[in-house]
Amino acid sequence: MDPSKHESNQKKALKTMEKNPTEEFQFIVYNTMTQQKEVFKPKIPGKVCMYVCGVTAYDFSHLGHARAAVAFDVLYRYLIYLGYEVTYVRNFTDVDDKIIRRANETGEDPLSLSDRYCKEYNIDMADLLCLSPTHEPRVSDHIEQIKDMIAQIINKGFGYVVDGDVFFSVDKFPNYGKLSGQKLENNRAGERVAVDSRKRNPSDFALWKAAKPGEPYWESLWGHGRPGWHIECSAMSAHYLSFKFDIHGGGLDLIFPHHENEIAQSCAACEESDVSYWMHNGHVTNNNEKMSKSLGNFFTIRQITERYHPLALRYFLINAHYRSPLNYSVAQLEGASEAVFYIYQTLKDCQDALSQLQESPKDGKSARTTADTQECISKLRSEFQAKMSDDLNTSLILTGAFLEALKLVNNLMMMLKKKQQKQQRLLVVQSLVEVEKEVKKVLDVLGLQPLYSYAEVLQQLKEKALTRAGLVEDDVVRLINERAEVRRNKDFLKSDQMRAYLQAKGVGLMDVGTETIWRPCIPVQQDAEVVPPEDQKVPAETAREKAICHLIQVVK
Repeated sequence: MDPSKHESNQKKALKTMEKNPTEEFQFIVYNTMTQQKEVFKPKIPGKVCMYVCGVTAYDFSHLGHARAAVAFDVLYRYLIYLGYEVTYVRNFTDVDDKIIRRANETGEDPLSLSDRYCKEYNIDMADLLCLSPTHEPRVSDHIEQIKDMIAQIINKGFGYVVDGDVFFSVDKFPNYGKLSGQKLENNRAGERVAVDSRKRNPSDFALWKAAKPGEPYWESLWGHGRPGWHIECSAMSAHYLSFKFDIHGGGLDLIFPHHENEIAQSCAACEESDVSYWMHNGHVTNNNEKMSKSLGNFFTIRQITERYHPLALRYFLINAHYRSPLNYSVAQLEGASEAVFYIYQTLKDCQDALSQLQESPKDGKSARTTADTQECISKLRSEFQAKMSDDLNTSLILTGAFLEALKLVNNLMMMLKKKQQKQQRLLVVQSLVEVEKEVKKVLDVLGLQPLYSYAEVLQQLKEKALTRAGLVEDDVVRLINERAEVRRNKDFLKSDQMRAYLQAKGVGLMDVGTETIWRPCIPVQQDAEVVPPEDQKVPAETAREKAICHLIQVVK
């Protein structure tokens, strides 16, 4: 399916989803400005405008970027689900010191380098099933809007010019620090803010930077130059959403100085500037230290999705509250992979079972279902809406009633295999159809409903598991066949050793009748005696072959 058509279909599906008619939930969000939860009320009934700070495009995006993107994608989807018409703006910073430094290192044009990484970012977002924002503005395309805002700030006495640079005078803005609670002298802590003796106050920040040799520049009233970092978001949010809009979002690290400076700039340019809700996602940590490029302890999205399915990564990211810190963990990624495999395997089995039926289930409210199904659906809707309406509490949202719904799907499929009277069978079929619909609705809002068929996603999950195990499918088939021979000889101890070896690598064997099938699993510790010796001096393929042969010899 064309991805753009899929997105359009997803948005339509979100709008038309049925809510639980027996319960009403107010949408509550945490507002960083007031430091408390508030009932969400848009400025214009039925419409929501939100702006989220995007990436500085000079390299592949890391896990922290993925967390921000997924967190606000869930918000976007939930707002659509609630029936709002949403205008979602997420920017690209394509003019910045870091971009210029990287371009000088590689010998590229800065804008060309940034354009390339903007495209790579969007590939990552598509893999993570993040819906495209309404607008994705870039700094280089909005220089005129930025210059106009700077001119307004200067004309109103909040900005001053020094040698072609333009600075914002924080002393002129009494409310500076109201978002973060920071004092003026702490503004120097911002990683992009340099101490400059020409400033009237060390906390003043750049609106416009005079051109330096070898840097991209644009003409302006103050000479050749380029925008400072903070002004871009003030100018672009005002351009697309006006000075008054509902939600401004970003990572926790942007509260100060970036968002603090945005507020100062926007209010200086327009006294009526007002954002209703400031929302911020928590950091991703690695060994409880913030993951960032500057610390060198980060993983790119690509590095992770080479080994784990993007939907397993998305599951991992939403399995914690968006404001909480999220510690990177291989064990949690393994758990996420197993969880999504179970979800999609259940739905594939359900799809297969329904496709083989001759009975035609009814649509709409006239459809009859079992009492257990009615209770399950009601509980799933209620629990889902209660958690989502409470500041997008996605933590453990795919446990509880959701898992009970999947268990019911499996139970109903088992019932279909038994002989039943026609009316009872129709009741089971209809129940299966209805509970499947509710499960899919939850996945749609969370962005976990795959673009491709369940069969394709399951195969991709298996391929990722093999990559992590250092195996190919032929290796697993070979070991399954060897194990079958061992089982025929009734040597069940050796059979268990072979199973344990594969399980330690994240490959689980299941004996179904006379057949053995495999699926990904969470790797578990194995006995030392069945661990093949590692040989670091031989090619990977040869080492893998030696390991498998060693295992076969051990158990024989």
